[in-house]
Amino acid sequence: MIERYSRPEMRAIWTEENKFKAWLEVELCACEAWAELGVIPKEDTVKLRENAEFNIDRIYEIEQETRHDVIAFTRAVSESLGAERKWVHYGLTSTDVVDTALGYLLRQANEILEKDIVNFIEILKDKAIAYKDTPMMGRTHGVHAEPTTFGLKMALWYEEMKRNLERFRHAANGVQFGKISGAVGTYANIDPFVEEFVCRKLGTSPAPISTQTLQRDRHAEYMATLALIATSLDKFATEIRALQKSEVREVEEAFAKGQKGSSAMPHKRNPIGCENISGLSRVIRGHMITAYENVPLWHERDISHSSVERVILPDATMLLNYMLNRFGNIVKNLTVFPENMKRNMERTFGVPFSGRVMTKLIDKGFSREQAYDTVQPRAMQAWETQQHFREIVENTPEITAVLSPEEIADAFNPSWHLKNVDTIFRKLGLI
Repeated sequence: MIERYSRPEMRAIWTEENKFKAWLEVELCACEAWAELGVIPKEDTVKLRENAEFNIDRIYEIEQETRHDVIAFTRAVSESLGAERKWVHYGLTSTDVVDTALGYLLRQANEILEKDIVNFIEILKDKAIAYKDTPMMGRTHGVHAEPTTFGLKMALWYEEMKRNLERFRHAANGVQFGKISGAVGTYANIDPFVEEFVCRKLGTSPAPISTQTLQRDRHAEYMATLALIATSLDKFATEIRALQKSEVREVEEAFAKGQKGSSAMPHKRNPIGCENISGLSRVIRGHMITAYENVPLWHERDISHSSVERVILPDATMLLNYMLNRFGNIVKNLTVFPENMKRNMERTFGVPFSGRVMTKLIDKGFSREQAYDTVQPRAMQAWETQQHFREIVENTPEITAVLSPEEIADAFNPSWHLKNVDTIFRKLGLI
């Protein structure tokens, strides 16, 4: 991933240096497991742990000849050792190292991502509570529907991200696995204890069964989860973009002093952060499809997945880390305009209260069809003439014959629609 869309902590996990460190740790732990079994002298494992090192340039140099990165790595490491070098890669096949190290690297990345998700959930929680009682117009199909609150919108996002956190923890556990089971998964040249020992040391889990590789349904599920989280962020960002339109302007991304919106139009204050989030989510969703293509490997192994994962796993984790932090800051510093929300509620001439008028007529004995057919033409009249719907209702004899002025006024009270906001917040554990 380009540096523009990555953060140092996550970027450091996916460097070549850190990858080879992970490979070396697998190799050393495997030797220590063999020592526990009495196969490798323990004094040799001490020497291996103290002396084993690698030079990345030397690895690349050897790879030019071998055309095999793991062989190049093991030979480069062996050059730093004495007689104990013979134990490097003992009983292992390349993917024992690569897949087990990948699970270890993903565990490191997942620790960061989980922290990011939890932090973003807290930001949404704070916003939900702060704007719990801030009324705004709810919209369906982009059209004014009934009143809601901005806090409810934030609470909706809060609950969605809590579900995403559960999904992430499950999917993360699914890829934090290792396998040291040999060329086709039968442990022909290695004791299963080595796999258990190494994975325990790395903080991962041994696969119950494998071929030469871990099965890629694990990684497909993981990538689908990252894509779903990214899509939630896209959904939230799209909502902010819609609410920032000039004719709406109910919220706005913070606009820094000296920031510019357009090279041609000095007045512009564009939601570029949210647009960035929407764009990057498309990249992660694309990686999800690619991860699914990695599942059908041939027989006990091919390497068609290898080149793909060198791209999509670092990219997706770095992007999501960047997105969660950037969008978290956008939401945390979001400018909210309650007066504009109130003003927009009044722009549609009171027609969002048509449902309440209809319900009151039903309460007075109208059939549903009769009530609907009485209210709808008056609501359409308000739309077309821009006369306030309440005035039309108050001058409709069929309605005033059964509803008192107080009952009509009550039908247009926004508080009616918001009377259960506290109940919703209690269900979410927010109050």
